[in-house]
Amino acid sequence: MSGEYTSKTEALLGADAQARLGKSCGVVFGTGGVGSWCAEALIRTGVGKLVLVDDDTVAPSNVNRQRQAIPATVGERKVEALKRILLAISPEAEIVAVCRRYTPETAEEFATILQNADFVIDAIDSVDCKADLMARCDREGMPPLFCSMGAALRTDPTRIRTSPFPEVAGDGLAKALRNRFRKAGISFPRHACVHSTEVPAECNERASLMQVTCAFGMALAALAVKAVAAR
Repeated sequence: MSGEYTSKTEALLGADAQARLGKSCGVVFGTGGVGSWCAEALIRTGVGKLVLVDDDTVAPSNVNRQRQAIPATVGERKVEALKRILLAISPEAEIVAVCRRYTPETAEEFATILQNADFVIDAIDSVDCKADLMARCDREGMPPLFCSMGAALRTDPTRIRTSPFPEVAGDGLAKALRNRFRKAGISFPRHACVHSTEVPAECNERASLMQVTCAFGMALAALAVKAVAAR
């Protein structure tokens, strides 16, 4: 996306930064309530290529918070439904939909994708999968990784913060990840993380609101854009 469509972004970030964004490639792991909105923000800001990774399909319960989830897309692959939206916004963009789950067992399948990326967005909600991606990107010197911590059970988007992973406090997902790293004898990676200082609500379900998940996605996109623009 270029020209008039990105003129306001270019006016703020500068022509050189806008050109770098246009040539950049990002990978978004997880296209749910956080990752889907992050992907849209990245495309609207002028990122030239995105690889979307998710093996899930749109469910009725996704409609309250996920960008691609509407009644008409229920049952579709999330990455394919989101790809259509992103191409409608920026027909010039290259959107690669990978209907596959990142796990410690499938990690090697993503090696080339990660090596060719300028940044990586981690919107994975599985502790095992998230821990593996964080450790791998840290260990192998992959491109900058920006991680989402827990957005569920929060209602106040004004409590969202960004911190290096070791400094994230009051987050159950971060605590579980740190326990995993300790048991494995792995030093804590220092990836930038988006998290909330809000005490999670008591709820029998792992419920989430768009106001919060979308704000998490916007914060992740801001971190990625800043990293690319500053090069």
